[in-house]
Amino acid sequence: MTTPIKFSTHANLRHRLVLATLTGTPLHITQIRSNSLTPGLTPSEFSLLRLLDTLTNGAFFEVSVTGTTFLYRPGLITGNGGKPVTHVLPETCTRGVSYYLEVLALLAPFSKASFSVTLTGGVITAATELDASVDTFRTAYLPLFAKFDISRGLELRIIKRSAGPHGAGEVQFVHGHQVRLPKTLHLQTPGRVKKIRGVAYAIGVSAGNNARMIEAARGVLNRFIPDVYVFSDVAKPQIVPADYGKEGAAERAGGVTKGRAGGKTKKVGVGFGMSLLAESGTGCIYSADATAAPSEPAEDVGRRVAFMLLEEIALGGCVGRTGAMAVLTMMMMGVEGDVGRVVLGKDLIDDGFVSCLRDMKKVFGSEVGIRDAQGKEGNVIVSVVGKGVGNVGRKLA
Repeated sequence: MTTPIKFSTHANLRHRLVLATLTGTPLHITQIRSNSLTPGLTPSEFSLLRLLDTLTNGAFFEVSVTGTTFLYRPGLITGNGGKPVTHVLPETCTRGVSYYLEVLALLAPFSKASFSVTLTGGVITAATELDASVDTFRTAYLPLFAKFDISRGLELRIIKRSAGPHGAGEVQFVHGHQVRLPKTLHLQTPGRVKKIRGVAYAIGVSAGNNARMIEAARGVLNRFIPDVYVFSDVAKPQIVPADYGKEGAAERAGGVTKGRAGGKTKKVGVGFGMSLLAESGTGCIYSADATAAPSEPAEDVGRRVAFMLLEEIALGGCVGRTGAMAVLTMMMMGVEGDVGRVVLGKDLIDDGFVSCLRDMKKVFGSEVGIRDAQGKEGNVIVSVVGKGVGNVGRKLA
């Protein structure tokens, strides 16, 4: 067994777990929120570890009593042998469901069998402060895998919508396209934006909020491009026990939540928001989304998301913030010795981006080359040499 790679703090914890699982590298992480009033792993992170344990065979976890240190030895990605998985998130989960879906999307192509995962419980399908909405994941994140010739059998089904702070939604992720090695990527032509699409959602509130958000967003975007279409989706709120979301206030039996509130119920997941994406003539996608803050008018939300999308487009490059690290991870998993290249906006490279690249260097043992793109001011060309790790469960191409 190889010596575990040592990291400290909870920074980039999810990305480190993904890298370790893809490469089979043990991790030893210390000082996880050691100076916080609530030290150790959060309920969302514990749930992610349980999900990884379900989808792999032979994984080993050793967590300290305080949760500030843990050892992870990954197993083989099997996808539960192709059988459907139902994973229940804690009611106290504050992360959007995309926090888990992005991990599933990166692991699924390298699984021994197809993925079919249903996420239920404290599922927040709307956008949060740290995570994108399921609509952005479905329309802007999943299409990135088509660049690596991974496009068949990918589907995200939104069964129940729910907003924060305590969600009660349900989504199903299906991925049936497993590969030995992803295709080498050469994506260097951003192109001009040709169309803008989006989804406005209202959960447990008036459908008029959707119309107001769409009108406000179009008032900003139609000055730049005429082809703007935003779909309106109206959903009912979820009815849960009155003590839902409180620590230790719920019992579970067969994946069903049974409260102790004496028959009293309440509505959760009420809210509205919007997800927008812009697609260029060369297939490059830029996205932005947001959920309404308390007492925020629908018009303000529509304009805010529209300006966020314009800022994302102004960053340039062929990949936006949403999928940049996923693209680089897939490129490094590619054919050994092949050099893949992608153009990114220079402003996208910040401290967090560099920190993730350092983690990749520690796990894969190779660096990423960055140089200015000629004739494209504000953009850089990122070169990645494939390590040929691929899918160890599939020996044939």
